[in-house]
Formats: sequence, C-alpha cells, structure tokens
Amino acid sequence: MASTQVMRMLRDNPDGVAVRVHGTNVDADAPALAACDVSEVEPRHVGDAEYAAFALDFCRRHAIDVLVPPRRLPALAGRAADFAALGTRLMCSPPAAVATLTSKTRTYEAARAAGVPVPPWRAVRDAAGFRAAVGELTADGERVCLKPAGEFSAFGFRVLDDRPLRIRDLLAAPVPAVSVRAVAEALERAAEAGESVPEFLVMPYLDGPEVSVDCLSAPGGTPLAVVPRTKQGRYRLLLDDPEAIGIARAVVGHFGLAYLSNVQLRHRAGRPVLLEVNPRPSAGIFQTAFTGLNLPWAAVRLLVRGEPGVLPEPRLGGRVSVTESAVQVGPAAPALTGLDGGLTSIGGTPRVPAQAAVAFHEEAAAPATG
Repeated sequence: MASTQVMRMLRDNPDGVAVRVHGTNVDADAPALAACDVSEVEPRHVGDAEYAAFALDFCRRHAIDVLVPPRRLPALAGRAADFAALGTRLMCSPPAAVATLTSKTRTYEAARAAGVPVPPWRAVRDAAGFRAAVGELTADGERVCLKPAGEFSAFGFRVLDDRPLRIRDLLAAPVPAVSVRAVAEALERAAEAGESVPEFLVMPYLDGPEVSVDCLSAPGGTPLAVVPRTKQGRYRLLLDDPEAIGIARAVVGHFGLAYLSNVQLRHRAGRPVLLEVNPRPSAGIFQTAFTGLNLPWAAVRLLVRGEPGVLPEPRLGGRVSVTESAVQVGPAAPALTGLDGGLTSIGGTPRVPAQAAVAFHEEAAAPATG
C-alpha cells in the first residue's frame, strides 16, 4: 500500500531522525493503520468544522509535531494557526489554492488564464446541458468522457460510448463506459426527483499514458524538485521530460503551492495538457525514491526547519517495477525498519524527538482511472 511506503521513506530519512507515525482512517481495518505506531478511527461523513475539530483534538492528545493531510484539505487549510497553537505544524498549501484546485472547473479556468495548456471542457448539471456539451465536443469525431468537477478521485469517471457492444469488447480489459442516453436519463430522473446534482465535466478522453509529476516547493510556490513519472505496462518510468517539468513548475508557481503537490497531465494531439492538480502528495510519490530524492522527508524538513536539506539532482530516465508485499495485521504493528525501535510512547511520557511525530489522516483510496 502506498501509505506504508511513504512511512518507510520517513523512517529511513537521510538525517537519521527517529520518526513515530500516527495515522487515522475512517475504516478501522484499513491496512495502512497496521503500519502505524499509533492508529485511530476518524469520523465518517462529517462536515469540515467537525473534521477540523477531530484533527485538532487528535494532534493535541498525541502531541503531534507535523500533520500531513492527504484528504479533507478544505477543512484544514485555513487552520494552520490553530494547529500551531498546539505545537503542530500543518503541511498544507494556502486556502485560496486549495479552494481553487478542489474544483476542476476553477482549476481549468485559472490555469487557462495563466497560459497553462488545458483541454476543452464543458460544465453541466442537467440533461439538456449534457447533451449540448456532448454534441459540441464530438462534432469532430473526438471521444469524450464524463467526470465530477469536485474531489471524487476516480469515482464518477466514465467514458461516453454509444457504440454497439462487440465480442472483442467483452474479452478486453473492462472500461468504465456508459452511453450518452443513460447519463441523460439519469440526470432527468434526478431533476424529476428533486435530487441535488453535482457539477460534471464533459471533456475529450485524453490520450494516455498519464504523466504524474510529483513536486516539492517552498511556501509561495518556488519549485525545489520536480519528478515526472508514467506507466508502461507493469513498469513505472521516471521521465526526463522538460515539457512536463515546465508545465508543472508553472502550475506550482501560479497557484503558490507549498511543500508536496502533484500535477497530472495527458496528451491531446500529441502535446501535454493539464488533467488535474492535487495540492497534496500523490499516492505514488514513493516511486520517486528511485531518483535519489526523499521528497516526503524533504517536505517535513522544509516545514520544520525552513529548508529541505541537500536535494541531489534527480536521476531521471530509469524504469522501476512496483511489487506487492504482505504485512501481518494484528494487535501490534510490525516495525518496517530498525529506526523506530526503542522509542518511548507518547502520552504521559516524554514526547519523541522534535520533528519526529508525523500524522497521516487519510480516507479509503479510490481506484485509479489509468
């Protein structure tokens, strides 16, 4: 699981600092919790204020030094001062950037205004607008897709396909496809029932493979390290791609992103265009370790000390394989490395060394769209 790999990078940090990892999840059986030193179940389906209150209380009770939230950023982004009052540093981009980037519509509008290449898109909420958008974007024979405009990860993504089903389709890998008619009818039924319909985007189904760019940046948006990667079958390629790096640097600087973020690109007519921007670390950031960088630890050090330490020039152009490993899930989490042995627990005893307690708050991950 990606979270456990990031924990390993933090524990195996180049400074040799003993790290104690606290984690929460809405699912008590989440495998990542077994790799944490301390774990707790977080509230499910609650508003931003209640979630922020939970996070603040968690950090207070456990004397957390650094909080790295991969989810619920709108609930936490504006609360840095509240966490600081508890002695906790919050790793998060500015609230304005988070508010923009948690909406794909606002992201595309802002990126286009900044000169960043974006695909054509149409925002829709009803059947009439949906049909009109599909008609416009398919006029030149382009294949289109549908996705929620908000933060739903890969949930809600569909390729729009009205072609008759063929035998070779049944024998191929499954694709999240749906007909235009079925979507329009679903929107009509929702309108008739008075259901709340979120904003959806209709846009071209962009050519793969997706390029995911992991970024480390200083507060204010100054890029410090940028690593593009993509998939090639069962392998991951660490790309030496100046065009992708240039777009990512422009995005990070324009939105003023801080610490860890992720820029995703795909190709249209052979040129990279922006797919989305995540003002948080990506699930696959652990793959960047093979470039010689430890981005998660550099971000923690940047947050705590104001500088990321020595950042070697990343070794790009390599190919790596992502493999699975088994971890026993039981009452006590097995240690991932020898660095965390012999630490005292927090709560009534001296806290761990400064800058060493890192908490991860995460929700169940959605499957990737590819």
